[in-house]
Amino acid sequence: MADPPSSRGVLYPARLPTFHREPVVGDFAVFVRWFWIPEWDIEPGRASRQHIVGFPACNLVVEGDTVAISGPTTRASYRDLSGSGWAVGALLRPAAAPALVGDVTALRDGAREVDHPELAAAVRAAMEGDAPPRERRLSAISAFTVWLRDRLGEPTDEGMLANRMVELAESDSTLLTVTEFAARLHVSARTLQRLAATYVGLSPAALIRRRRLQEAAEQLRADPSLELTALAHELGYADHAHLTNDFRATLGFTPSTYRRAQPTG
Repeated sequence: MADPPSSRGVLYPARLPTFHREPVVGDFAVFVRWFWIPEWDIEPGRASRQHIVGFPACNLVVEGDTVAISGPTTRASYRDLSGSGWAVGALLRPAAAPALVGDVTALRDGAREVDHPELAAAVRAAMEGDAPPRERRLSAISAFTVWLRDRLGEPTDEGMLANRMVELAESDSTLLTVTEFAARLHVSARTLQRLAATYVGLSPAALIRRRRLQEAAEQLRADPSLELTALAHELGYADHAHLTNDFRATLGFTPSTYRRAQPTG
């Protein structure tokens, strides 16, 4: 199954700073979906707010001398960028989470700094070197990958199943219930719940809901004139009100408010 577009989780793509996404190919793709690298240089006195409704995953991020790991989110989040800087992040697949995070559920809607100075030093040396920009980014990703490989070993069968679980939730727009979800993976609902808690930190229902909300936002960005009742039915909601309630609970505003905020012309 193909990954969804990396921009799907960004609520206002036009506001992004310079942003690069490098896909992971080969055997290491079982642990990392992609590396993402924003770079920004914002004039003094101004800030750029980045609104995200994230993929159901953890991210390991190097920014300067700091390494942090962020957990899965249950709602939209934002960060205000100012000054100049960069970050190099790895969007982790579920198979990588136990080794790097431990209790994924405990990190839900949160982040913590982790003590990995050797990773920070290697990535920073690459990002702040004298090579051309793309070479700097690829060098940083290479250093990040080497560090991760040394810590992750081989994926387990259960970790691979957890990867398939998330891929299915994100890619199959016909998947609407936990019962259907479990049946598609050929596991019991109880096993599905345990997999989601152990490897993602969100419930199976939350995985389905996140994909529907990301799709709704993506379609409204592409065509702000969309009729909301038709969109709700297309995504499997009973009616416009259920879509609106999900939007408000997770994103903090209604679909109507969101589409009015989209650039025109």
